[in-house]
Amino acid sequence: VLGRAKGNGRCFGHTTYPQIDIQITFGRAIRFVGTAVADRKVIGVISIKGGVGKTSLVYHLAWMYADLGVRVVAADMDPQANLSAEFLSDEQLEGIWDGTDQPNTVFGCLQPTIKGTGDIADPQTTRIDDSLDLIVGDLRLSGFEDELSWQWSDCLDRKERAFRVMSAFWRIIQKASEQHNADIILMDLGPNLGAINRAALISADYVVVPLSPDLFSLQGLRNLGPTLREWRKGWKERIVKNPSADLELPKGEMQPVGYIVQQHSVRLDRPVKAYERWIAQIPEVYRKAVLGDDKSAYPFKSLTEDEHCLSLIKHYRSLMPMAQEARKPIFHLKPADGAIGAHMQGVQEAFRDFSELARRIAKKTGVAISEKS
Repeated sequence: VLGRAKGNGRCFGHTTYPQIDIQITFGRAIRFVGTAVADRKVIGVISIKGGVGKTSLVYHLAWMYADLGVRVVAADMDPQANLSAEFLSDEQLEGIWDGTDQPNTVFGCLQPTIKGTGDIADPQTTRIDDSLDLIVGDLRLSGFEDELSWQWSDCLDRKERAFRVMSAFWRIIQKASEQHNADIILMDLGPNLGAINRAALISADYVVVPLSPDLFSLQGLRNLGPTLREWRKGWKERIVKNPSADLELPKGEMQPVGYIVQQHSVRLDRPVKAYERWIAQIPEVYRKAVLGDDKSAYPFKSLTEDEHCLSLIKHYRSLMPMAQEARKPIFHLKPADGAIGAHMQGVQEAFRDFSELARRIAKKTGVAISEKS
């Protein structure tokens, strides 16, 4: 980002400082405008089991952070592009996807790299709200999977193109966040452990895992944890082999923030008995599989006592289809949308739940939120 030096209307020079806009005035201190890369948190949201409400979670968190005064870029890295469909109408998506030569989707930004005609194109994000931009997903992204698999291996041979391909997602979201002056980037990832997710997750500083209380989510958790550690280790081995001094790369931290249990049914504010068996196992499985902690004994009596449990998000039943029809998050529903009586109480509960969740994640990841928000 170009730093501009100004004084009393007269420009006396300029300088460049990576990712920070600098303004200098005569006789005054330097003022830093913008968010440096180190302060711009990238959070990947992934679940190996589909149908746990992952995309809806990212959608609602993005809106909640915007409501709390945090500038957000939501990045749709799932080739199914479900997050984009949450934010945009079919007509809007059709118009975007018809512009095949434009960098208005994540795949469009990759086109020069894929064709071998250049590096990534500057992303054209879609403005959702003053504090919320979207990097639109693209079904064609699935065709990039094989290329990412090959380049992962070629990084070990110190090939510059391999590093440019592997870091492409990170550089796209960083450019988008610079344009938007974002504080946080939320990535929605597909329900798998393929090459696309590997390249996306090495872009992530933190990882959040949504779960449903069932056997399949637990098994997915057992697969996800060791894979994250393997990818983190593999990228650390590769990053030191980068042959280009001017090519900035992601650190590949992928630090686990915690898990969220979604869509559980409740009766008198307690999970129904059918789910209790699986819920009781989640803290220990998460600690062993994701954190790699096999030594400490399981010390928790309940899920709510586990420091790694970020939230229990209940099933909002008829509010979800109502929100989808209105094309807004649950906590934005109004009486005009049909949220009256008990539904309005549910809207208020949703706002409280997602506000608490957003603040908890922010605290764990170092994202600043005003107490007045």
